[in-house]
Amino acid sequence: MFQIHPLQAEHFSGLNGLSDAELSKRGVQVHISDGGFPCRVSLEDVTAGERVFLLNFEHQPGNSPYRSRHAIFVKEGAEEAHPDQGDIPASITSRLLSVRAFNEAHEIVDAEIIEGTEVQDLIAKFFENTAVDYIHLHYARRGCFAARVVRPEPKA
Repeated sequence: MFQIHPLQAEHFSGLNGLSDAELSKRGVQVHISDGGFPCRVSLEDVTAGERVFLLNFEHQPGNSPYRSRHAIFVKEGAEEAHPDQGDIPASITSRLLSVRAFNEAHEIVDAEIIEGTEVQDLIAKFFENTAVDYIHLHYARRGCFAARVVRPEPKA
């Protein structure tokens, strides 16, 4: 079993309501969705016509050579998704993915490019390796971070 985690809404709430000029000063671009912008907080494709922020975000802060940041989309006013264990949002399954398995030292242990419809089996395979601590999903075509996958916390 596994749990998908979005980026936390609180990281981006300070952007809501800012003017395009204020956002630009912070290095944030504003786009109007055509229906194909995947939000990293809601884990949904943003409805056409809604405002979307394009910004740089450090998705891999671990102290290793794999430390990384890249562009992501976040819907203005996005509410944080909380997928059930084992559920994969359509914004992920509908795209080609780069799946990267990391150990506790934040080093890549395994990686694969896969269609999103097949990612559930790959997640299970990667977690069979006890050296894998967590998994990052990236949208392969643009290389953008999509979500973090972890083993679920044991129930008390």
